[in-house]
Formats: sequence, structure tokens, C-alpha cells
Amino acid sequence: MLRAIVTVMLKKGIFDPQGRAVHNGLESIGFEGVKQVRVGKQLEIDLNLTDRAEAKKMVDEMCDKMLANPVVESFSYEITEV
Repeated sequence: MLRAIVTVMLKKGIFDPQGRAVHNGLESIGFEGVKQVRVGKQLEIDLNLTDRAEAKKMVDEMCDKMLANPVVESFSYEITEV
């Protein structure tokens, strides 16, 4: 069995209101050295597959069709054995 660890982030240049809120919160409790915060999401997907090429193809399709909005988000992933 294989596991895909997918990370989805807003593309550079896209305003990240959640990241800004976290940044402001960190500053308000004394963490003045934080330059920027960006918030994304990480998904762990267990695949009932053994072929890495097939897994990569499936994960690419999942990201393109549902997990990431290609207009404003980018994604990366890693395939590992469980």
C-alpha cells in the first residue's frame, strides 16, 4: 500500500487572509521576528496501490479535479510506502 502526502498552498502573489491573521496573532503575543505566514493544507491519502507511477497519475488527477484550485493554488506531493 502507498500513501500520498499532498500539500496545497495558495500561489505566490495571492492574498492569504488566514496567513495574515496568524501573523497578526503571533505579533500580538510577542513574536515580533515573524516576517510572513502562509496557511495551506496537507492531506494524507492511503492508496490501495503498489505501483508508484499509477499512484502519481491518480494523485495528479485528484489534485487537478478536486484537491487544489489551479487558478489560485499550487500543490506538491510525496508518495511513500505505508
